[in-house]
Amino acid sequence: MNILEPQSCPECKASLVDDIQNGEIICSGCGVVVADQMADYGPETKSSNLEDKMKLARATGQTTYSQHDLGIATEISISAKDFSGKSINHEVANQMHNLRKWQQRVRVSSPRERRLANVLAKMGETCDGLSLSKNVLETASMIYRNLDEHIDVKGKSVASITAATIYMACKQCHVVRSLEDIVRGICIPKDVKSKTKLAAKYYRTMVMEMGQRTAPIVTMDKYISKIANMTQTEVRVERLALEIAEKTKDSSITDGKAPNGIAAAYLYVASVLLGQSILQRDVSSIAGVTEVTIRNRCKEILTSYKLKIALRPSLAKK
Repeated sequence: MNILEPQSCPECKASLVDDIQNGEIICSGCGVVVADQMADYGPETKSSNLEDKMKLARATGQTTYSQHDLGIATEISISAKDFSGKSINHEVANQMHNLRKWQQRVRVSSPRERRLANVLAKMGETCDGLSLSKNVLETASMIYRNLDEHIDVKGKSVASITAATIYMACKQCHVVRSLEDIVRGICIPKDVKSKTKLAAKYYRTMVMEMGQRTAPIVTMDKYISKIANMTQTEVRVERLALEIAEKTKDSSITDGKAPNGIAAAYLYVASVLLGQSILQRDVSSIAGVTEVTIRNRCKEILTSYKLKIALRPSLAKK
């Protein structure tokens, strides 16, 4: 039964406000409660834990390209208790296990859907392991879906086609990642060289068949963000490194030098100024330079400029 709700307050003709927490519609002028039969779009139960809130949230209609069914199918969860919290007996548990197994088989019925599910699952694992954003994952999923419609990907290596697709997505999303770094996050060390060569071949085929816009210019801030992301550095250290790089961009420090070494030096200097413990060994391994290079670049930055940090009154020590 549909209940017609008034468009304005019957008392003062002011606009109405939805109070979702109490399930009421009130007037913004006089505060009178116009209706108290408002639909509840909140969670099933209240919880203080963010993970529980996400599990108890009602359906929102959001879809994702990173799942072969766009994330709109209902899944049978793995649990030993029913909705009321009572334990499920052995027979019902086996029945639910069989239903869950057949549900997965029905959802992935054709070979094309099975291949799509495997590649998208590998993409999700790789992006999670490389600390790539959801934007990169969604872009890579859309690229592979478009690729599957134009090119026959049957029989191609899952690891290599996944690396090539994520590499193209990183270029479109202006994320600095090399193809070898992506392959290293998928394969074991002894297969990195061969898989990288095959992924480069797949990438060239994708560019020729699907087209690719001009690769963006990689600036110093993108190198700093890449190293900070891969080393899981604090955000305030990354911000200070970006600020130092912005202040010194007109100098001759970066002339004729590898940008990844300069970016690693900026990040290390920022960590030292903020009192964070970041090892040169960790930064050098991620940046692909030696520790001596980082020390030399830090010496050039510190001798060319005088760096001072002004603390906020609330953060200053008394």
